[in-house]
Amino acid sequence: MIFQLPEDFVFPDPKLADDSGLLAVGGDLSTQRLLLAYWYGIFPWFNEGDPIMWWSPPVRPVFYPGKIKVSKSLKQVIRKGMFEVKLDTRFEEVMRACSMPRKDLEGTWINEEMITAYTRLHEFGFAHSVECYLEGELAGGLYGVSLGKAFFGESMFFRVSNASKVAFFALSENLKDMDFHFIDSQVTNSHLLSLGAEEVQRDEFMQMLEKALKQPHTRGKWKNLIPDLKERL
Repeated sequence: MIFQLPEDFVFPDPKLADDSGLLAVGGDLSTQRLLLAYWYGIFPWFNEGDPIMWWSPPVRPVFYPGKIKVSKSLKQVIRKGMFEVKLDTRFEEVMRACSMPRKDLEGTWINEEMITAYTRLHEFGFAHSVECYLEGELAGGLYGVSLGKAFFGESMFFRVSNASKVAFFALSENLKDMDFHFIDSQVTNSHLLSLGAEEVQRDEFMQMLEKALKQPHTRGKWKNLIPDLKERL
């Protein structure tokens, strides 16, 4: 059964999602509703022209900060120090870059409504971006939502090979330093598994989330506390 959301800011129990993880449709992308959704491990994901769809997958891929897999080739890139990594410097631009069509995907789920909603979350200090620069130009990056000591990864992009992977490694190391419990990657794919994602069942994920949400929020723009990545390999 798929639920139609009322105007009130409420969600059904995430356990009531169907086998694909679809829980509800409708509602809006207001800051209050989005924060409530993430609080319950629910996220929006829908195509342009479709109603807003809210998901709680039965299995979630998660990363543990400081424990992602780094290939030999990526280690070489990091040791060369070819990218400059920053936090929260060009959030909206990162989102727009993530929304660009890709060869392996048709269309995009990051539309103007999503960009407006998550940029607002960023302005309130709940959404963050990691950027990789090459010779002063944005080469890759990622963005996501932060609540308590949980980070919900949304999307990443690259214009230069390995830039998004360096951004993700930097995020992982930074979240380790900030005592975050996990990075949620929402939907499993082979790329995430190759980077070290571990799949957990919904019940276990909700228990992990409950513990992470008991910790203080790191609200506000993240200061540029990126560690020396070469020292972390």
